[in-house]
Parts: sequence; C-alpha cells; structure tokens
Amino acid sequence: MSQFSSARRLKVGVFDSGFGGLTVLRELLKLLPEADSIYLGDTARLPYGSKSQKTISRYAVESSRFLADQGSDLLVIACNTATAMALPDIQEAMTIPVVGVIEPGAKAALATGAGDVLVLATAATVQSGAYTAELNALGLKAYEKACPLLVPLVEEGWTSHHVMDEVLKIYLSEALAQAPDSAALLLGCTHYPLIQAAIREAAERLGHPMEIVDSARATAMATAEMIAARFGNVAGHLSGVAKLEFYATDSVEKFQRLGAGFLGQPIDEVRLIDLGG
Repeated sequence: MSQFSSARRLKVGVFDSGFGGLTVLRELLKLLPEADSIYLGDTARLPYGSKSQKTISRYAVESSRFLADQGSDLLVIACNTATAMALPDIQEAMTIPVVGVIEPGAKAALATGAGDVLVLATAATVQSGAYTAELNALGLKAYEKACPLLVPLVEEGWTSHHVMDEVLKIYLSEALAQAPDSAALLLGCTHYPLIQAAIREAAERLGHPMEIVDSARATAMATAEMIAARFGNVAGHLSGVAKLEFYATDSVEKFQRLGAGFLGQPIDEVRLIDLGG
C-alpha cells in the first residue's frame, strides 16, 4: 500500500475528450464522496475519433499531464477512444496510477455469467477493436455495433424523444440479428448511461430483454477498488466538503449547461485552459 499524507484529501483526476466522462465522475462521487475530484474535458479538440492514433495519444497525454500537475493522485481515462488508442502511452507517461474504461466494462460483462456480449459504442471505438480484444481475452465472444447517432442525440437532450426510440430500434434490430438472445449488453460509450432505460425498453419491445452492463459504473467501482488497495481509507476521517473542479479547453458555457445533465447536478464553475493545438 502506498503512503499517503492525511494532511490533505486524495484527489482523483478524470479526463475525457468532452462531456461523456462526467457519467463516470457521477458514479465516482457516489463511491468516493470524501475525495477531491478534478475533471478535464478537451472540448477544443473533440471528436477524438476522427484523429490518428498518434494525435489522440498526444492529446490524451497532454491532458493527463495537466491533471497530474494539478495534484491528482490517480487518473481515470473516462474516454473510450483515448483508452482504446492511447492507454499504454498515458500509463508510460504518468508516475501515478491510471484506470481506463474498457477493462472494467469487460470484467463487469464477465461477471454477468453471459458467454456472449453485445457492445454498443461509437464508430471509432468499434473500429479500434478494443472491446472485442478485451472480451476475447476473458473468454467471451463479442459482437460490436457502431451507433454514431446516439451521441449527438444525447447531447441534443433528446434522451426521451421518439426519434431516440426509433434510432435505438434500428440499431438494436441490426445488432440482435447477429448476437444471440443470451448475450449481455455492454454500454461502450460514456454517453449511453443517460439512455440506459431507453435501451432496455427498446430491447424488451424487440422481444430481447438483456442484462445491461454500465461501463461508467464499472469504471468507478474499479477506481474505488484500486484506491482502497493502493492508498487505503485516506480521506474518510477528514471533515468538510470535498472539492470538485472542472476544466475545459473550449466552450465553458456549453460545458456547464450540458455537463449538468451528465453529472446529475449543477456545475457552478468551469475554468478555461489552453493545451495547444
């Protein structure tokens, strides 16, 4: 177990290219209410999915270094694309522990007991093959479905709109034509927890009720377990309110407005930073 000074709180750094990682932070706040948290959304340079692996790695390492420089004791890469394309580079560049979103989600799918897993994700994440590789390594068969319309619909606020219902019906119909009835369904994008109920209802209407695995929740749980193993109960005895900081590289007003929906609570202040091009 690492030594940790009781003079201050543990600080958890959370990084994403945009807003979706706030669903991971939302779960972390439930599990680690005593810890300070700092979140960075690299909104000036999203979407990461359209960039090369080299560029994604550079962006992700720069963002991770910023969070480490702000005193983070542990980093959570709450971005599927950055995890898929750059996690080894981030881990190599950091001297603090780093958690990605893909391995925890895959292990949570394994825990369901299902031998087959249907992964809903963005096109970039599906093209990376990261979930298939991780699930296969655990002895599970993976079926990945790219759902490019879901993120913009979520960010538009149409989580309960009839258009969302129709889009989910199409995507799930196509996916379920390939995946077996017994497959678990893994949410491979941190936007998707906001439409988890809609996904469940759409699957049930298609006659395929499925056990849903929330990778954001799984990542938060894996982070809490790592903290307990490495640092122990470092902050439970401290009084006062834990500190919550937000940074974005562009559009702080939009981040503040949309982010509240992802986080499940108002965001009082977002600080603008420049990490370069």
